[in-house]
Amino acid sequence: MILKKVKGLSGEITVPGDKSISHRSIMLGSLAKGTTEVTGFLQGADCLSTIACFSKMGVCIENKNDVVLIKGQGLHGLKKPDDTLDVGNSGTTTRLMSGILAAQNFACRVNGDASIQKRPMKRIMTPLEMMGADIKSELENGCAPLLINGRKLKGIHYDSPVASAQVKSAILFAGLYADEETSVTEPAVSRNHTELMFDAYGVDIKVEGKTVTVKPADELFARKVEVPGDISSATYFIVAAAITPNSCVTVKNVGVNPTRDGIIKVCEMMGADIKVEVKSGDVVEPTADITVKTSNLKGCVVGGDIVPTLIDEIPAIAILACFAQGDTVIKDAQELKVKESNRIDVMVNNLKAMGADIEATDDGMIIHGGKTLHGAVIDSRLDHRVAMSFAVAALNADGETEITGSECVEISYPGFYEDINKLILK
Repeated sequence: MILKKVKGLSGEITVPGDKSISHRSIMLGSLAKGTTEVTGFLQGADCLSTIACFSKMGVCIENKNDVVLIKGQGLHGLKKPDDTLDVGNSGTTTRLMSGILAAQNFACRVNGDASIQKRPMKRIMTPLEMMGADIKSELENGCAPLLINGRKLKGIHYDSPVASAQVKSAILFAGLYADEETSVTEPAVSRNHTELMFDAYGVDIKVEGKTVTVKPADELFARKVEVPGDISSATYFIVAAAITPNSCVTVKNVGVNPTRDGIIKVCEMMGADIKVEVKSGDVVEPTADITVKTSNLKGCVVGGDIVPTLIDEIPAIAILACFAQGDTVIKDAQELKVKESNRIDVMVNNLKAMGADIEATDDGMIIHGGKTLHGAVIDSRLDHRVAMSFAVAALNADGETEITGSECVEISYPGFYEDINKLILK
């Protein structure tokens, strides 16, 4: 993908459905009694991997693009797959599904692409083993392929060393099958889609501060799921409108769950011209229309408890910071090193190639804003969030920017480049 500087951005856009909620709708729908109807489902490669895995376990899932129907098999209705469950590039599928598989009455193998085979799975293996799970890394390196031999599980309390919704959710899914209640305490509150959706499906779950407790379930009951627009996908347009001259962009129907809205808070801290119009919508997940105009931005510090609410947005925040006056410090974000790529290194190296004044730290980066960016060849490392972030930077860089591996955006946002093109002032 080759992109050039633009005069401005204008218009309205609706981004694809929330990735986290789309994954969970398939998993909970598969385990529930009755038919779950999902609207706004994200037709990205990662979520399609979740559909493929549960289809292999005997769940009838009709994907009609605008509506997905899941004919639930009940909590104990999954069947042994004929071969390996292929998760593709999806860490969410791998980790959350492992919590479910740990309690089944069959054994299976879980594997994915080269990126998944490097991502840390010990973080879910440890608590699941404490619950009595038989889960092994085939290559004994703490990564996929995983060999999971389902068995009866016991309830535990787990103090998680990381604030990770995937770790928390793997334990909570396993907790549905445990012999007594299971609880997880995190160092900071991570995104809470699992908790909200468990409650909607009739699970006995309670949240007290940083601790979530789930009771074993007898049965889950199907419901309709309306998936709002993904705030992670909306972020690229929020940032693009803020840094591009002559711009005003509205992103419609975006999920603004308080455990996910850190990007909005950072924009406000940096002085962005941003307006968030909250709608009533689905009671499970709050939504809003977000309008952003060209802004005079100033640097800020991004760290502490806000980081879990914007971990996927940090690559785009790094771009935002390049166009702010003064320094922006991103810290407490060690988690970036174990995403689809080492996002600290990839962002710093590529932004330096574009002329940014930026340095990596152990847990983030420091960006000295205000330098003019120029085009460069950007290696996305096949990381969708990196590719989309640099597409936004390219709209404001002198000359041409070439993004290699740009097709990786299909993982979370098919049609991303077309949507950007619709907003460019001709």
